[in-house]
Amino acid sequence: MIRALTRYSTRHPWKIITIWLVVGIALSALTPTLISRVTQPQTGDFLPRSYDSAAAQQIAQERFGVDPDATTVTVLVARSDGRALDAADRKRIAAEAAKLSHRRVIMPREDDGPRFLIPDRSQTPKVAPAVTAPDRSFGLLTVQLLGNPTDKGVQGVYRAFRDAARTQFSEAGMRTGFTGGLAETVDTTDAHEIAAKVGGAIVMGLIILLNVLVFRSALASLLPILAVAVIGFVAAGAVSGAALLTGNKLDASTPALLNVVLLGIGIDYLLFLLFRFREHLRSRPEQPAREAAAQVSARVGTAITSAALTIVAAFATLGLATFGQFRSLGPAIAVAVLVMLLGSLTLMPALLAAAGRKMFWPGRTLRQEPRDGRAARLGTLITRRPLLMLAASVALLAALAAGLTGIRMDYGRSDSGERTPAATTAAEIARALPAGVSDPTSVYVTAENDGPLTTAALDGLARSLGKVEGVGQVAPTVLNQDRRAARIDVYPTADPQSQRARDLASGPIRAAVAAHTPAGLTAHVGGTAAIFADVATAVDHDLRIVFPVAAALIALILLLLLRSLLAPIVLMLSVGLGFAATLGAATLLFQHTLGQPGVSFSLPLVLFLFVVALGTDYNILISDRIREEMRQPGPARAAVSRAVRHTTPAIALAGLVLAGSFATLATTPGSEQVAFAMALGIMLSALVLSLVLVPAVAALLGRAIWWPVRPGRASRGGPSGHGTEGGTAGPEYEQVYPSGSHGSYRSHGSYGSHTS
Repeated sequence: MIRALTRYSTRHPWKIITIWLVVGIALSALTPTLISRVTQPQTGDFLPRSYDSAAAQQIAQERFGVDPDATTVTVLVARSDGRALDAADRKRIAAEAAKLSHRRVIMPREDDGPRFLIPDRSQTPKVAPAVTAPDRSFGLLTVQLLGNPTDKGVQGVYRAFRDAARTQFSEAGMRTGFTGGLAETVDTTDAHEIAAKVGGAIVMGLIILLNVLVFRSALASLLPILAVAVIGFVAAGAVSGAALLTGNKLDASTPALLNVVLLGIGIDYLLFLLFRFREHLRSRPEQPAREAAAQVSARVGTAITSAALTIVAAFATLGLATFGQFRSLGPAIAVAVLVMLLGSLTLMPALLAAAGRKMFWPGRTLRQEPRDGRAARLGTLITRRPLLMLAASVALLAALAAGLTGIRMDYGRSDSGERTPAATTAAEIARALPAGVSDPTSVYVTAENDGPLTTAALDGLARSLGKVEGVGQVAPTVLNQDRRAARIDVYPTADPQSQRARDLASGPIRAAVAAHTPAGLTAHVGGTAAIFADVATAVDHDLRIVFPVAAALIALILLLLLRSLLAPIVLMLSVGLGFAATLGAATLLFQHTLGQPGVSFSLPLVLFLFVVALGTDYNILISDRIREEMRQPGPARAAVSRAVRHTTPAIALAGLVLAGSFATLATTPGSEQVAFAMALGIMLSALVLSLVLVPAVAALLGRAIWWPVRPGRASRGGPSGHGTEGGTAGPEYEQVYPSGSHGSYRSHGSYGSHTS
């Protein structure tokens, strides 16, 4: 299958390139619209209905007509001169609110896209007075807009409404402030817009610079980015299309994560191809370029396929999660990686065949003999001092892992410490009213026999809620239209996003509801604080299941690929230590040093899957090369030294590119922790685990690391190395990296030595 794909692609390169370009350009226009339809911003929507807050949310939608697509903005209105509001001011505020509620807000149009591809988010917002501060310093309005807060069209509508409301109240002698989820999202996006563009440009420049330094070629520097961009458009379209067909919803942060994952692994795969293609052409200058591209792509294709399927298998374990945000992430990553794999087996070989030797123009690397460099010195150092290098790498990882002491999960909005206008407005409201007034904890009550309710029957419950320590105010009980459901809004004194508010909702408030709900009635506690309290429970449950299953699955993959009992144990222990070190470093920086509430609740699981899966790929590559070198006669440590020399440039460059890709997440609001942890985890996996720790262990154990099979006894093919009876599984991993020039051994017909 792999050889058939690569052979066809190299025989008909321009046909393959044209197909990918047409599909990629078409989906690049459609994908933004599709993504907005399959993402949902409400974390509570990812909870199973068995959770209390999810049941409360369902009652709110079915009995009180709460639109799941609606997002609420709170508007603060105060006098410009700072004086208290009088009766005339409150009338004026109500009148201006009525005008706003009858005025349609037109979505601003951008000139860079066809109008028919961009859904029109224009709408008439619902605006109503909410409450006046006790000291009459300000009044609050609630504004309801429809649409996903991450949708650019919805954000444009909000900006247009905000500017119109600000102008309208300013003419009436009033100042305004805006807060809420949508307001916070827009303010943060606007603040990070320039940083996002600059950060993306820096990473692209870094990738191009690294490629230029390695390949000394214009095409080899630019084609990886262009090819991955085209495949990325197709992958994003495939993910959104699959979500539409299956009815699954993605978290709003998933598209950004997909972009960096595809950029990183796509360029990694193309780098493996380029390294091998260059060495093949250097060794066989007389061979036609298309024939060389076909041979190299077929051999490297197996390595790339194994690496991609390892990631897919790891993320398949998310299907066991109960929390929908995790459960939807698994298929999304799997589909995206499979599309990238297809592109690596078709588009990338087609590009090699079409460009031929011009791929490395104007450099002279095809005619230059490589010299020993840092990679060779590293291999020599590791094999001369394996115990010292092992101890140093373990000490470094253990020191970072010590940061796990006292780790806490943060289930609130990620806070970068930046003071946005929305946060300033929220702080002003909290000085005069309970912090939860704009985001209350709501208790929903229904009758078990679906009979009518009265407010009098719920007075006792409302009074008991008001006596709970940490509750600042309880709103009057509200009945729905048919009087078969009731809502009691509770305003905590704590920030709804804080751990204190979550503890209050899941503890004392739920205890009061359980103790004082009248017989024959059923009550559920909802709202942001209650939702995140339940998310904490769901995540803890999922971590206990997904971690061991994913580890067992990856260990099984290693066992099948390496056909060894000891080597998989060594690799799993190394990636486990790398995971602990990465999470410990993130905890040390964000929680212990920067004083944040904790690490993001999704970080351990996402970090575990990415670092373990991708780190295992790098470990497999170095381990399989060590095994191939050990098949030669001679000392095992010399084989390890050769393996490190030849694999270091490719693994180091691939690790730097992938880490740089993840670093771009730092410009996405709320993703700073993920960006830091993922970049550090990849760097540790590539530079410490794969290039130091694993080779040091191999140097200490020698050929015994492959027990019960000894590689030195498996090969009987002579100098050419063709005899592989009883050899390693997946020998094509060796083909990703060129064979060395040390000694007479040349695996599968040597293509020359490697240059960095």
